[in-house]
Amino acid sequence: MVGPTLPGVGSTPAAAGSPSRRVVPTFRWPLPGEPPVVRRFDPPPQPWLPGHRGVDLAAGAGTPVLSAGDGVVTFAGAVAGRPVVTVGHANGLRTTYEPVHPVVEVGTPVLAGVPIGRLRAGHPGCAAPACLHWGLRRGDTYLDPLALLGRGPVRLLPLDGALR
Repeated sequence: MVGPTLPGVGSTPAAAGSPSRRVVPTFRWPLPGEPPVVRRFDPPPQPWLPGHRGVDLAAGAGTPVLSAGDGVVTFAGAVAGRPVVTVGHANGLRTTYEPVHPVVEVGTPVLAGVPIGRLRAGHPGCAAPACLHWGLRRGDTYLDPLALLGRGPVRLLPLDGALR
């Protein structure tokens, strides 16, 4: 059995009275279709060292950027001179999108697939003319956003599916 290495995603209990059912949060690509991944998640060995704390997805400038999952916009503004949108999700997850000209404001509830901005050209280190840098965090820990789609690193689980 194989599963993504993102504890807590897909493990939220369903409504009271049905403890055996699970609600699986739905996440999707933050760009229309299935964009090419031009740079993968490459976390540094120590938090203060350089690394790539997200994935870069190729697309054209002006492409709509979509919320990867249901949540609430927690930031829409500039970080180090680059436009960024952050969405808070269940289980303490936060997705970030840059460089994105926001079309939402802080506090806006969003559903998976709803436009939150438009991609701008000029992401540093991107081999394509325009790239979306898509990040994922839980607290101060950076995670691979592709794990939200079941495409990140995998690990083998026991046949009973229990994490030990």
